[in-house]
Amino acid sequence: MGHAFEIAEYRGRLAQVREAMAQADLDCLLITDPSNMGWLTGYDGWSFYVHQGVIVTHDADPVWWGRLQDVAGARRTTWMGDGGAVGYGEHYIQTPARHPMEDLATRLTGRVGVEMDNYYYSAKAHAVLGDAGLALVDATSLVNWCRAAKSEAEIGFMRKAARISEAVIDGMADRIAPGVPKNEVVADAYRDAIRGVGGDWGDYPAIVPLVPSGADAAAPHLTWNGDGFRTGEATTLEIAGCYRRYHTPLCRSVFLGDPPDEMKRAEAAVIEGLEAGIEAARAGNQARDVAASLNRALKKVGIERTARCGYPIGLSYPPDWGERTISFRAEDDTVLEPNMTFHFMPGLWMEGWGLAITESIRITESGPAECLCDRPRGMIVKR
Repeated sequence: MGHAFEIAEYRGRLAQVREAMAQADLDCLLITDPSNMGWLTGYDGWSFYVHQGVIVTHDADPVWWGRLQDVAGARRTTWMGDGGAVGYGEHYIQTPARHPMEDLATRLTGRVGVEMDNYYYSAKAHAVLGDAGLALVDATSLVNWCRAAKSEAEIGFMRKAARISEAVIDGMADRIAPGVPKNEVVADAYRDAIRGVGGDWGDYPAIVPLVPSGADAAAPHLTWNGDGFRTGEATTLEIAGCYRRYHTPLCRSVFLGDPPDEMKRAEAAVIEGLEAGIEAARAGNQARDVAASLNRALKKVGIERTARCGYPIGLSYPPDWGERTISFRAEDDTVLEPNMTFHFMPGLWMEGWGLAITESIRITESGPAECLCDRPRGMIVKR
């Protein structure tokens, strides 16, 4: 199977992480977020339902640690070689009698950074490591911030994912019609996503397709059921093409029939705000400048949007394709840098309806942001 990038790129990432560790006065770092593990070592497997991690020190290559039966997968996907993976026995798996962190504790020394606010690092895991007498330090997002600006190779993967996103959105929009069951459209969307485009195969996305319709579209993050699509309703399509774990999300709304004037006015404002935000998304500007540009356009039609309107994207595993660092919102003064990548997501969730027109963007060396996908910016109306 092999790792996705040249070893030199992984070593460059390791140097970044070690510099961040030194600034935080850490002797050792335990990485448990699968996205961070994959970014630093290349590890790729569906094993994150049990305890696993990557141990980083200042004077040796990283070590993948996890379930013994997953060591073979680590050796096949990471760049560190056979000696870069160690495992714990089956007697540690899902039993109240003992915990895998008891094994891990014997491998950690000094001030140890842990990703405390991470889906995969449990309260029990932290307690067991603490009971072992380790000096634990919160290192949440330390690696995430190292991932913010992408390499050219990473951008290349995201461009491949963008082509897959376009194919998925096109296919879903073509198949949506009155009476067609949602689950059938989603089933075909999965086929398009995994089949890929032009010989570039598709990976599984970190989030399932989100397809709420009508009043349900007033709430984000709803999935699908077996109901048929209905005339007079808008359906939000929120998907991401994925290539070798790199995601390029894309949203469009499909309306069956004639959209009401209220929705048309909102659509025009969102498009204006997207274009203004893309213009503001320049190297040297701040994340909040993008949000301000969008919100000025929405206020013209009386829409007060308080939610963030963008987040960083790249390599991800379930349950989220965001990188959990920068946000396009009024309080975020992070300075934008070339090759940072974001899902610019000004979704509207109104009373009784919703609208989503989004772009995945790359901050360029000069000038406005580049849109990674190439699809018309607006509602898809089918009469």
